[in-house]
Amino acid sequence: MNKTDSNNRIGAAVGASSAAAPRTAPAGSPRGGMGGPMGGPPGMLRGGEKAKNFKATMVGLANYLRPYWIKIVVVIVFAIASTVFAIVSPKIMGKMTDQLVTDVVNQMAYDQIISKLPTGMTIPAGTTGADLIKFAPPALVQQIPAAKLEQIISLDMSHRPEIDWKALDAIALTLVGLFLLSAGFSYLQGWIMTDVTQKVTYNMRKEISEKINRIPLKYFDTRTFGDVLSRVTNDVDTISQSLNQSLTQIITSIVTILGILIMMLSISWQMTLVALIALPLSFGIIALIVNKSQRYFKSQQEVLGKINGHIEEMYAGHTIVKVFNGERRSLDIFDTTNTALYANAWKSQFFSSLMWPIMNFIGNLDYVGVAIVGGYLAVNKSVTIGDISAFIQYVRQFNQPIIQTANIANVLQSTAAAAERVFEFLAESEEVAETETPVQLAQVKGNVEFDHVVFGYEPDTKVIKDFTATIKQGQRVAIVGPTGAGKTTMVNLLMRFYDVSAGAIRIDGIDIREFSRGDFRRLFGMVLQDTWLFNGTIRENLLYGKHDATESEVEEVARAAHVDHFVHSLPNGYDMVINEEADNISQGEKQLLTIARAMIANPPMLILDEATSNVDTRTEVLIQHAMEKLMQGRTSFVIAHRLSTIRDADVILVMRDGNIVEQGTHVELLALNGFYANLYSSQFTDVDLVELG
Repeated sequence: MNKTDSNNRIGAAVGASSAAAPRTAPAGSPRGGMGGPMGGPPGMLRGGEKAKNFKATMVGLANYLRPYWIKIVVVIVFAIASTVFAIVSPKIMGKMTDQLVTDVVNQMAYDQIISKLPTGMTIPAGTTGADLIKFAPPALVQQIPAAKLEQIISLDMSHRPEIDWKALDAIALTLVGLFLLSAGFSYLQGWIMTDVTQKVTYNMRKEISEKINRIPLKYFDTRTFGDVLSRVTNDVDTISQSLNQSLTQIITSIVTILGILIMMLSISWQMTLVALIALPLSFGIIALIVNKSQRYFKSQQEVLGKINGHIEEMYAGHTIVKVFNGERRSLDIFDTTNTALYANAWKSQFFSSLMWPIMNFIGNLDYVGVAIVGGYLAVNKSVTIGDISAFIQYVRQFNQPIIQTANIANVLQSTAAAAERVFEFLAESEEVAETETPVQLAQVKGNVEFDHVVFGYEPDTKVIKDFTATIKQGQRVAIVGPTGAGKTTMVNLLMRFYDVSAGAIRIDGIDIREFSRGDFRRLFGMVLQDTWLFNGTIRENLLYGKHDATESEVEEVARAAHVDHFVHSLPNGYDMVINEEADNISQGEKQLLTIARAMIANPPMLILDEATSNVDTRTEVLIQHAMEKLMQGRTSFVIAHRLSTIRDADVILVMRDGNIVEQGTHVELLALNGFYANLYSSQFTDVDLVELG
């Protein structure tokens, strides 16, 4: 599914809604603030808001269903067939009731008449009740109730009437056939609709996954993991469940209401009128409840995303939470969010749950009214007992689709809230479009030029102002500055996670925007302090940047990076599986593996963070040696923390408050006696507590 298709599908859904604007990041980095694990505040709307545009969201969902319109038409036909067969059944069952009642009443009438006749009296064959009345003594006829006389007028009195089992069997077989057909069509439409729903949600998740790769880093810097995960999992699951249930229920409910109305009118218009009196009241209650509960469903989904984000943060940083005794604060935040979730979920479910008892109460009043009118009509021979029995079943069935419609209305509100959040994500601004004719260099030397670079995380706030520098092939660039000075900003620009606001960054004289992002990022190897290894074998992690590396290449690099020795001490060696938390190897071993991974990829340029404060001295030495080998012959940008690295650097970029305030060699910068000199002096003499990272 291509990007254009995705945009077309959600275009109608975002016409009246705009994505939440990211918060302003502090100077130097988007990571200022502790709103989420990615550094920014969660991208949540305020609790209690309604869906911005219900109609547009439903149109967006309809666009996802459009490729499956043939299957949906089949589902509609099958749903109608299943419903029609079910609707006809009560009236046929009423005929069975009438047949059985007639046969039993005839037997009772016959027995009562015969009991009045003289003992031993013989009744000739073919004698009807009318004949018997005609020739019987008047005194005998007067003893028989008028109702019984009316029943036996056409009855053959020469023998006791029998129950017509053949007629009953025929009706019963007809009912069984109707029930089987109804169940069969219901099963088929459910199977097809499930297939459609799962394909729709599969495509939706696929589009979300592809969208994640196209969204700029800025989006993730301003939202929590939990919010994004909630949109991908909880919201899509809500859409899947409601689509699977709601579409077929809407069809069957409408067909059931119309079909039952026709069947009730065919039995008695008077009883139908009584049954319909409660209809306006029912719809009024539905409208009131839906209007009341609508706002809480959107809020429920959003607070759920917020609580997921908090749990994700606390789980990822549970060690830090314990170290700083932050359990109480974490629980307070969780309790506050959980209370908000409880309040919104309680209100939405409470209003939703009111439907059934209220509608059942109205339905019971309907039964009373129908019973009174039906009894009156039965006495006047306008309807039969079977008609009343069938009509009462229709009344019960008539209430069910109304209640279903009410529930569907609630489900659709929840669906709209979830779909709106998904569509907001899919409508987020993407990375700047790549050039249609990207540059492809056979060999990259590694010359880097910053040409009057201007950059800001927000349009009105510039953190790098007119920065110019030229880095030659193989040079080492040390990036220094206090914590929070904006060193990560340089990494973001070099890797083109963010595009410059003005000016240009060039590689071998070519603007980096002329490369495709994929080709450009393969030019860099990254080894950061926050190591990242995925759940897989050590070999798979080493080959992550170059899948076609040979076994000999892997072993050679592993020895150079001091990885081979400790790997052979692990169970299964290179085939040992690193678990999801990557906590079955030490931090130093992780650092060495990431260095080896970068060496195997063999990029012409490097971005390194040499911080090793959380490893032992021996491992720190091994990491330093491995980094030295990695940097040989490569243009390297090092977030520097050691004085030796700073002194040996060909170029030092000094950052302060997000801007590059000085640049030059170690000697040149000391001679300036500026910010770098003060920073270096405070570190070297321990006079100040200012850190180099």
